[in-house]
Amino acid sequence: MVREINANEFEEVVLNSKKPVVVDFYSTDCPPCAQLKPIFHRLADVYKDHMEFVEIYRQGNKDLALSLGVKGSPTLLFFRDGKETGERLNGYISKPDLRKAVEKVIGFSLLDKEPEKVECDVLIMGGGPAGLTAALYSARANLKTVVIDEATTGGQAANTYYIENYPGTEGQIEGKKLTENMRKQAESFGAIIDDLKEVFEIKLTDDEKFVRTEDKIYYPKAVIIAMGAQPRKLPAEGEAEFRGKGIHYCAICDGAMYEGKHVAVIGGGNSAIQEALYLANIADKVTVIHEFDNLQASNVLQEKAFTNPKINFIWESHVVKANGDGMLKSLTYKNLKTGELKDIEVDGVFVYIGLTPKTDIFKGILELNQYGYIKADEDLMTNVKGVFVAGDIRDKKIRQVVTAAGDGAVAAVSAERYIQEL
Repeated sequence: MVREINANEFEEVVLNSKKPVVVDFYSTDCPPCAQLKPIFHRLADVYKDHMEFVEIYRQGNKDLALSLGVKGSPTLLFFRDGKETGERLNGYISKPDLRKAVEKVIGFSLLDKEPEKVECDVLIMGGGPAGLTAALYSARANLKTVVIDEATTGGQAANTYYIENYPGTEGQIEGKKLTENMRKQAESFGAIIDDLKEVFEIKLTDDEKFVRTEDKIYYPKAVIIAMGAQPRKLPAEGEAEFRGKGIHYCAICDGAMYEGKHVAVIGGGNSAIQEALYLANIADKVTVIHEFDNLQASNVLQEKAFTNPKINFIWESHVVKANGDGMLKSLTYKNLKTGELKDIEVDGVFVYIGLTPKTDIFKGILELNQYGYIKADEDLMTNVKGVFVAGDIRDKKIRQVVTAAGDGAVAAVSAERYIQEL
């Protein structure tokens, strides 16, 4: 249970608590705060016997925040016996980040406990369009189906402002709405969604399969891997320092904070130009920086971008350094033809330079291509019997929401046939 308090209650609730306390100083209109909220509440349920979870609205309790040296949101502080302990967390905070910090304060790990054993027919790793479509088909076939995801469901599609080319929609649909519909449909047929689950151990062989999370160990007959890919990080000096403090990878998540300001978009494919168009509705100016002298986005998107008066372009250039003092102030970029270095003042930058598949945990288990994507046959079975792959994590040429959904359907039908043959 999470308790929201104000400055007047701080001493009683936090400093005089018999349990350790974690305090979340949050703000409104704060994308990192919104991302943290379900994680904070989920871990509050898990650790409620060992730690108190408290929220404080930072703007409404400025004096308290400043007295504690809290100047940004979200900022997490840990207290034990009336004194601050451990390391502070701020900015974009993942579930593993928060879990590890909590466990360091309370002195034990969930992994020390015996996990709950869950048997199922199909375990789907990943809750994006591929995983949710697979769940729909699998559950509809009366197979006990469980979806696990390290975050909340939806994948990259949920963070896309709008999708114009998904069949059956009226022109365009918000990515979050589309994936919410997918989840509800899968659950309506009995699929179980276990989101915010970290995977710590896997065994995938022809004869034995299990997946261990922090509190459960799943024993499926078949596995569908649909964990997708994540945005490739900007290969520039200062990226880690300014990540979440001016450098972003999701315009719909973070674009709102740049109303009336100047932002840069790195990349020239569909994602980059689509998000540049979205940001043009918010920012005063959008500068696209691309390594080539032409865009790789679709002709429709190119036409929209070139005719938008807020969008301008810097061609044949790489960003080599992010500059600032606490927050991003400018970018240094290099012209790939002349080698000349120049600076451009920007308030924020959004990066769309490709994807990296989430396949580290499968190295040495599944066959991967040279770029780390999982190989599969036409039925989407991998080199391990009963293990299938779907979506952006798969070795293929086209990565779209509709192709991910198609993969999910094929993988689920193939998994059903595999189980029938057992």
